[in-house]
Amino acid sequence: MTARKTTPWVLAAGVALALTATACGADDGAETADGLTPVTVGVLPITAVAPLFLGVEQGIFEEHGLDVTIETGGGGATTVPRVVSGELDFAFGNFASLIIAREQGLPLTVIANGMTTTGDADTDYSALVVPADSDIASPADLDGATVAIDNLNNIGDTSVRNSVRVADGDPTDLDFIELAFPDMPGALANGQVDAAWVVEPFLTVALEQGATPIAGNFVDLHPELSIAGYFTGDELIAEDPETVDAFTEAMNASLEYAEANPDETTGILTEYTEIDPELIDRLRWPRFPADIDRDALNTLADLMVTDGVIDSEPDLDTLIR
Repeated sequence: MTARKTTPWVLAAGVALALTATACGADDGAETADGLTPVTVGVLPITAVAPLFLGVEQGIFEEHGLDVTIETGGGGATTVPRVVSGELDFAFGNFASLIIAREQGLPLTVIANGMTTTGDADTDYSALVVPADSDIASPADLDGATVAIDNLNNIGDTSVRNSVRVADGDPTDLDFIELAFPDMPGALANGQVDAAWVVEPFLTVALEQGATPIAGNFVDLHPELSIAGYFTGDELIAEDPETVDAFTEAMNASLEYAEANPDETTGILTEYTEIDPELIDRLRWPRFPADIDRDALNTLADLMVTDGVIDSEPDLDTLIR
């Protein structure tokens, strides 16, 4: 069955936060003793944000005049209102979440890419997988199946439905349930779900426990899909465009550094995640290009409209700076 449309953020809540929260970082105009502008960035402690940590470690942000504090914790449901209110200056979020937030009227803008699919289902950091003993060999076999995703009506179920379509299956006859990514390998192993959309590092854990990949859901959607990016509030762009420009330039340079230095990108994981060091070398990685592929995001947006996740096509020119 198709899950009921939900809204992950309520505009009124975002407005209330904006009225009550105290802005920090670039908004207060303060500088460090070294003349750097302090900014705070909210992220999840996942492999995809390695370029940010690497850029800080390599002094790239400092070279652009920024003193970066990284806050690890909640996903878009908490970081979006904190960015809109000015409590965070920047944050990392997947593009489907940001398209939804913008449709709801939240004043935020993407200012840098975060990560992009490899374009190869055999190497991508995301996959649709089934238990080792499953009779399901293709997304077309998922009719009536229970599929785990991390968040209903978002990039997970949108991309999974698309993989089913690509395989000539019925994308409307799926029972999606929400599970945290760390819980997905266990749910597959104990038969709680028929399939799961899993990302690294939990994808490697699931595969080593015997799970079988049946699709590269992001690759099926578009081989150049930009999956997530860094965003800020429109108020910061209006009040301090120089700081936003500096962050964008530093983030782009950090992405380029991460692409050119994969060993350092892998090594930085031990500093901000609890991933078993023995597992790190076996993980799959996304790509980290600085460019955001607009054609790919248009494809994502079209699918979100088709599935009823959003009501109309977003204006990517206003979403992406």
